[in-house]
Amino acid sequence: MLRLFRPQNGIPPNLRLDGGRVHLRPPTERDWRSYAELRAASRRFLEPWEPTWAPDALTRDAFLRRLRRYAGDRRNDTGYSFFIFDNQAQRLVGGINLANVRRGVAQAATLGYWTGASYARQGYMTAALQCVLAFGFSQLALHRMEAACLPGNEPSQRLLKRAGFEQEGYAPKYLKIRGDWHDHLLFGLLAETYAAKKSGASGDT
Repeated sequence: MLRLFRPQNGIPPNLRLDGGRVHLRPPTERDWRSYAELRAASRRFLEPWEPTWAPDALTRDAFLRRLRRYAGDRRNDTGYSFFIFDNQAQRLVGGINLANVRRGVAQAATLGYWTGASYARQGYMTAALQCVLAFGFSQLALHRMEAACLPGNEPSQRLLKRAGFEQEGYAPKYLKIRGDWHDHLLFGLLAETYAAKKSGASGDT
């Protein structure tokens, strides 16, 4: 089930997506400590797949700068960032975002996500991804979502394929991870493919 709250001015600070065991909402200032603690505890788990962390990455000031950037992205319709919360425990388990939203003839966005180490491979990201796909294709009227992952990140590849993404290419030295340029696998999902998958799932007996 998806619930969307959008104020009349078009800026969605109270946006909330509900997806069974999880709910998603934009991060707020009160989330800083939970975010910093989860990221710190998960650092060894996350660093192999992410850009190099800044020395102040987990400070409150850095978090507030991040929030201002997120708010600007929402206001300009160029990005939508969410924190993922476990509905039962009401605790932060990760994050997911649609970045680099392109309108005009593209109507596309880039998907990104991370999970705390203690919550990985427990179905949280699968549930969160379904929320974001519904939001992106239905509410944002996107035609295409894209994602990239390192060739060695097999859990991420399985997540994308389960959601209907197809591997479309291989990009040498595509993104700078841990201070070095790394090759990436490129995945894409079209609105038509998503709709057909949803229709087939709803028709199963």
